[in-house]
This record gives sequence, C-alpha cells and structure tokens, in this order.
Amino acid sequence: MDRLLPTEPSVMAPGAVHLPGWMDADLRVEFVTRCRAWGEASGGARHPRMRNGSSMSVAMVGLGWHWYPYRYSRTRDDGDGGRALAFPSWLGELSRRALVDAAVIDARVAADPEQFAPDVALINWYGPGATMGMHVDRDEVAPAPVVSFSVGATGVFRFGNPSGRGRPWVDMPLESGDVVVFGGPSRLAYHGVPRLAADTFDPAVGELLGRLNVTVRETGLTD
Repeated sequence: MDRLLPTEPSVMAPGAVHLPGWMDADLRVEFVTRCRAWGEASGGARHPRMRNGSSMSVAMVGLGWHWYPYRYSRTRDDGDGGRALAFPSWLGELSRRALVDAAVIDARVAADPEQFAPDVALINWYGPGATMGMHVDRDEVAPAPVVSFSVGATGVFRFGNPSGRGRPWVDMPLESGDVVVFGGPSRLAYHGVPRLAADTFDPAVGELLGRLNVTVRETGLTD
C-alpha cells in the first residue's frame, strides 16, 4: 500500500502522537480476521443507543469490558446480557509497544509506558457514512493513555483540546496501519471522526468497505 500522507511520526498536541504505518500488512490482516471473529462471538457488533434515544452510526464490540453510554460493565447490559469477551493479552502487549514508541516521540504521553496495563478494547466499525462526534474518553478511572489502531478506509481524525468541543483542533487523516496514542496533558482532549475519506481502502485486507478502529485503554476498574 503506497502512503499518500505523512510517513514520519508527529506530535498532534502535547502528549498526543501519530505513528503512521506502524502496523505492517500481516498485522492489519490479523486485526481484520480477529475483529470479525470477535464480532461473531459476541453476537454481532451493535450500535449503542445514546441517552437522547438516538443510535450511534458506529457499530461496536467490547473486549474485557462492555461499554455503553456512559459506563463499563462485564456484561452486555444493553444487549443480550452475555458476558463481555475476554481481553486478549497479545493486544495488551502490542498496545504497550506502541505506547513505548510514542513516548520516544513525546515523553509527555506517559510517565512510565512499561506500566501500562490495558484491560479493555473497543472495536469500532465505521461503515459508509459513519461518523463519531467530538467526545472525551472519561469513563475510565485510571489516567493511563489511549492507544488507537486503524485499519481499512482512511478516517479523518479530529483531535481537539481538553477545554471543549470547539477549536483549536487538528484534522489528521489516519490511513490503514496508523496508530494514535494520547495521554498526559491530552488524555482528556475532545476528539472525533467527522468523516471517512472517499475512495480509500487497503488492498492488503481485501474487501473491507469501511474502517476498523480498535481503541485500547486501562480502566482502573475492578469487578
């Protein structure tokens, strides 16, 4: 896959790092295969219903914990009630590696990357037309960073600031294989995905008409 966008790591904001092309083709294929299996094992990805009654356009599956607005549970409380799928250790180790690499670019992302102990992953499926509004990931107790993997269509990632949904923000197109890590002063920054870039895809993963985004976090929660 020929990159059309920046190929060098960059700092989007203090403590927020973009690692372009961090995932090789084999790893991207593995993500797609595993995400499909997780979706089937959980009874299918669902569109969480917000408190105002509307449904998110993004479909989700949780690993380790089930998320629904705005809480975590060990069971799919807004679905079939089944137990959330286990959080895979290999994904935790992979996320820690990405965090270590991000900390080389900007040490503000985490005080001690090796202590990152993620226990939840949210698999987000962006089909055609799906978007994610500006929001803050604040349902976790732990202040640990967020590690976000992208596969498939290019998504426009809007990264703002902790003060609110408005400017300043930066729009960073994320291609298949890109990783974003944000923590420290940017841990509670507003962010979202206003659109997918038209006519973008990753030949390595076959017909994937949309974008997979897997965000890995440390909740700090106990049963």
